[in-house]
Amino acid sequence: MIRFFLLQNRQGKTRLSKWYVPPPSNNNSNGSMSNSNNNEAEKARIEAEVHRLVTARDKKYTNFIEYNSYKLIYRRYAGLFFTIAVDMHDNELSYLETIHLFVELLDSFFSNVCELDIVFNFNKVYSILDEFMLAGEIEETSKREILDRVKLLEKME
Repeated sequence: MIRFFLLQNRQGKTRLSKWYVPPPSNNNSNGSMSNSNNNEAEKARIEAEVHRLVTARDKKYTNFIEYNSYKLIYRRYAGLFFTIAVDMHDNELSYLETIHLFVELLDSFFSNVCELDIVFNFNKVYSILDEFMLAGEIEETSKREILDRVKLLEKME
């Protein structure tokens, strides 16, 4: 199962963040507003730590990192790092292909995607991701089917 999906640039700025499982909390407070703030702070901390791990890693090593109780699978395209956190027993190579398919989807939708496309059209990027993954699992693997659904949603707006 996918725990979270991150898209970060080389400077550490998170361009896309989709969490399917809430981050583990360090303290048990009763206030819901406090829990929400703690979750957001924990997400930011994890995103910063993931960025530090991924960017500092030498290219001669694999694209898999064991982190806490899950695995990070990442891939770099130009100046962007695509990172997926999955359960320890999941297949790493299938998630590398998942990242590649997501990049192909973005590339097809935006006609040669760049970081600015992602920044200024983040709602469309989230739509593509939501058609591709649902509740931490791969929903659809057909590029044509996903793009057709996203274009249909775009027409409905």
